[in-house]
Amino acid sequence: MTTDAIVVGAGFAGLSAATALAEQGARVLVLEARPTLGGRATAFTDPATGERVDNGQHVLFGCYDETFRFLRRIGAEANLRLQSRLAVDIIDREGRWSRLACPALPSPFHLLVGVMSWSALGWRDRLAVLRMRSAIRGPGSSPSPGESETVRQWLLRYGQTPRLTEVLWEPLAVAALNQSIDSAAAASFLSVLERMFNGGPRGAALALPLKPLDELYAHPAREYIEQRGGTVQTNAVARVECPGDASVAGSPGSGLRVRVRDESMTAAAVICAVPWHALSDVFPDRPAVLRPVLEAAAHTEASPIVTVNLWFDRVVTERTLVGLPGRTLQWVFDKRAVFGEQASHLSLVSSGAEDVVSRSNEELIALAVKEVCDAIPAARFAALVRGVVVREKRASFSVAPGQPPRPTTRTGVPGLFLAGDWIDTGLPATIEGAVVSGHIAASLAAPAVP
Repeated sequence: MTTDAIVVGAGFAGLSAATALAEQGARVLVLEARPTLGGRATAFTDPATGERVDNGQHVLFGCYDETFRFLRRIGAEANLRLQSRLAVDIIDREGRWSRLACPALPSPFHLLVGVMSWSALGWRDRLAVLRMRSAIRGPGSSPSPGESETVRQWLLRYGQTPRLTEVLWEPLAVAALNQSIDSAAAASFLSVLERMFNGGPRGAALALPLKPLDELYAHPAREYIEQRGGTVQTNAVARVECPGDASVAGSPGSGLRVRVRDESMTAAAVICAVPWHALSDVFPDRPAVLRPVLEAAAHTEASPIVTVNLWFDRVVTERTLVGLPGRTLQWVFDKRAVFGEQASHLSLVSSGAEDVVSRSNEELIALAVKEVCDAIPAARFAALVRGVVVREKRASFSVAPGQPPRPTTRTGVPGLFLAGDWIDTGLPATIEGAVVSGHIAASLAAPAVP
């Protein structure tokens, strides 16, 4: 097999890197250890219903420029439904429904006007958001958050009220960072807000998948790669060997070898796009030049996500997405957009789920049913047909202050590059961060590829 570049890992980072190289004419080999593509953003078939179930519900934002670039490249942009501007329904803990709708105004006035007209808030809450205007305007517009400052501490410093925090800032932060606002670093949240609210009304708009995650991007990416002479292998556990002192090797890729079972191969460039917690598995020999990165990865904590899927005997909501602030499961998605108008499949998500990830499936299903019935009256008259719990215990890396530094794309090994949401892109563990890292890795690897 003649290969110009090898990509280890087939999630958003690996597939965006591989397709970017294929777009430039490179013959790419993608190696995925799992039997399916998609990494932490994939789907499986539920044996009882036959439906494809995402291993965690994902939402994209209009400001995910690199992600949309990737989806356009592989012809998959139509697999998302993007709002023209942010509009989201919430049902608060008292059962009151309201909608935050941002008008088509220049940034950040669309957010300010949307919040000012939001019925979920009192006037004190609405005025408090004005204090955030300078904070999210962009770098240099206000003092940066302190290194040890948490999201909650930062919000308090800007005078955000408890109500505004509960219904707006906390749901946004927990969804973006997958971590409690009492432990997540404020700087990570600020990087998200700057992207969402500084690029026009589309930046904060929600994009919801119209297909299961693997069909959304992984299968189209595979087709794109294979149509351009590349190869995608699953069940391919890769080990990267860096014999000798790779840090002073004379040419790109020299001494760099990828082994899958008994087969050994080389390429001009190798991109490792596995999650931080799997990095040591790819480099079992722990080459000295990579030891600081491997140590940082080993000491980086994880944050879990729990998703509870409920099937009812009838439709219980007409809304595709509803926020449930102040509850354990913060968002509920109606999957009819994916499975058709008669589906009754709800997907409830608990991000930053440290407190509930160890509960039994029965407990989590009962909790999800209770919170749905508390928020959505029609669910009280429906019968539960099935419940499925999905746990991603290492869904994302921790963004708490004091975590080890995140590595850059370049390594000390010529021809070897890193990609993944953990790479230091300035973004937290988001789909956009993963794709940004993949595109950076591809751009750095391209000169080494014939």
